Amino acid sequence: MSMTMDDSIKRWTAKRKTALVIEIIQGKTTVSAARRSFDLAPSEIEGWVEDAKRGMENSLRANPLDIRKQYEKQLRDLQEAYGEALLELRARKKLQALLDAQDGT
Repeated sequence: MSMTMDDSIKRWTAKRKTALVIEIIQGKTTVSAARRSFDLAPSEIEGWVEDAKRGMENSLRANPLDIRKQYEKQLRDLQEAYGEALLELRARKKLQALLDAQDGT
């Protein structure tokens, strides 16, 4: 890996994350190599790469979106997904209760 970072980094600042992501995008290293070198979870590194891609896409828009609005939209989407999952769980519990009651009859 061509990174000039200390392999025992304890705190990953935005600057360090950026340097690593740029090396991955440029093909100088891979997620696997970074994972081994820095003892990071692949999902963590891949999350940084995805965040960087979203940020680049937004910065290249004719009318960039406000970061706060992006996070608020992401929060709304997550809340909606959570609500749907909760409704499904409640429906499954009610169905199971009805099936259990029917078996008991």
